[in-house]
Amino acid sequence: MTLRAQSHAARPYDCISGTGDRDANQESPESSEQRSHETITRKAQQDRSDNVILRAENETLKNENFRLQTAIRNVICPNCGGPALLGEMSFDEQHLRLENARLKDELERLSCIAARYTSGRPVQALGPTPSLMLPSLDLDMNMYSRPQFAAEAMIGGCAEGEMQFGGGMLMMEQDKGMAVELAMTAAEHLVRLCSVNAPVWVKKKISGEMVMEVLDVEEYGKLFQWPVEIKTMNGEFRSEGTRDTGIVMMNSITLVDAFLDANKWMELFPSIVSKAKTLQILATGISGHGNGSLHLMYAELQVLSPLVPTREAHFLRYCHQNIEEGTWTIVDFPIDGFHDGLQMSPPRYRRRPSGCIIQDMPNGYARVMWVEHADVEDKPVHQVFNQFVTNGIAFGATRWLSILQRQCERHASLMARNIPDLGVIPSPDARKNMMKLSHRMVKTFCANISSASNQSWTALSDSSDDTIRVTTRKSMEPGQPNGVILTAVSTTWLPFSQDQVFDLLTDEQRRSQLDVLSNGNSLHEVAHIANGSHRRNCVSLLRINSNNSSQSVELLLQESSIHPSVLKAP
Repeated sequence: MTLRAQSHAARPYDCISGTGDRDANQESPESSEQRSHETITRKAQQDRSDNVILRAENETLKNENFRLQTAIRNVICPNCGGPALLGEMSFDEQHLRLENARLKDELERLSCIAARYTSGRPVQALGPTPSLMLPSLDLDMNMYSRPQFAAEAMIGGCAEGEMQFGGGMLMMEQDKGMAVELAMTAAEHLVRLCSVNAPVWVKKKISGEMVMEVLDVEEYGKLFQWPVEIKTMNGEFRSEGTRDTGIVMMNSITLVDAFLDANKWMELFPSIVSKAKTLQILATGISGHGNGSLHLMYAELQVLSPLVPTREAHFLRYCHQNIEEGTWTIVDFPIDGFHDGLQMSPPRYRRRPSGCIIQDMPNGYARVMWVEHADVEDKPVHQVFNQFVTNGIAFGATRWLSILQRQCERHASLMARNIPDLGVIPSPDARKNMMKLSHRMVKTFCANISSASNQSWTALSDSSDDTIRVTTRKSMEPGQPNGVILTAVSTTWLPFSQDQVFDLLTDEQRRSQLDVLSNGNSLHEVAHIANGSHRRNCVSLLRINSNNSSQSVELLLQESSIHPSVLKAP
């Protein structure tokens, strides 16, 4: 192939002759500088033109490469109907493999050439698979500072290890059209589920004053038909469907941005989303805009106890904006019909059309209508959490919305500059850094006590009443000392209300009686950062007042929060 950029580099440029009485071989410094500037300008324009041509050829080779690999993957043996081996292929099929390898080498060579004309920035070689998203490494609450959507961070190709995360599944090109049609159907179902009431939704008193809107499965089946056959899960399973509505202290654009980025989604729901990954971006939507984007995702959902198994699911997430009504729809729906052979981890879990509708309000807040609908294997849960799980509280809409409201309050406090803090906090930057540190502490706490797939818990006895679980893990995270961490978790019922227990644990004078780290010494709050509407939603820096003056000063960092929306009166 002719390298136009190289041939152009050897091309001479015409000279501009002088006029008038000036000698042709002589010129003024101004003319020389002007001519040099024009030469550089023309060279830069030509380089850009060559770069565009190389990129176009690169894209053509990428499409041809992907088409050939798709054809090879679809080759079947005429005798048994299974995948054909190279020795069983015809001459034409073998030729496709060789041509594919040649195109891949040519593609990499062109990428290197194009890199020379992009200010030294290497161009990613586009692999044969559809584009994937790189995970963000931002673990702090400043995840909301950038308004662009995750689709802008796409690259071509991915590492093999990344493809294996969550099953390593990708959708074929021919399935994308069907996926988009199902996405629009799922969005329509979600809008209808948010607008209809009885008999589809029934108010159910769960316990005490808590009332939830629960989905009537039979009525749902009469009104909502899914275009693709849903694969029946063997064994007993139950359907969970709940709905809730609330106001959050965040605008719709920021919320949509968080939902379309798996890492920001985990940051927004640290106590319920233990893992999340965008496996494939099927549609990027409008440029710089989330409308119309469609992502293939994997997630692992948790309850903060090793006694409750996590739920793992692959699903498609679709974003749609209704400009006339001023709403955004974020809907998740199952991948049945695309990957029938997918083996789900126990307990098996399928995410039916679920998600939220977000509508901006004049005061900068947003109204969120949330629907959770799923099929889950009906396996026994420890008696302590049995009602909490089977009633739909553990993974239901109210819990999702409650956590969202709390995190939005926290984010608003992080961005605020007019909140009077108490204690030794010297500046707004110090306040923000302490809140970020506390958030990392909460994330670590959530990860340590869950039953996520990478945690192996051991019971201390075989008794069914025993709730103590222990586990060990190696600490290798940056900023933490290397070593082995032992975690022990116990769950019990107390003859007090949750408000009484919460007040006991957050009272600095009484907590010293409970905290083993205080060793019986009193605690004194030296810094207090309010980060929510409730008086106990705060970050506190506590000093241990030791009776021995020779001991060094010890400090404890504590974050406490309560979700008022968890309790719904009838």
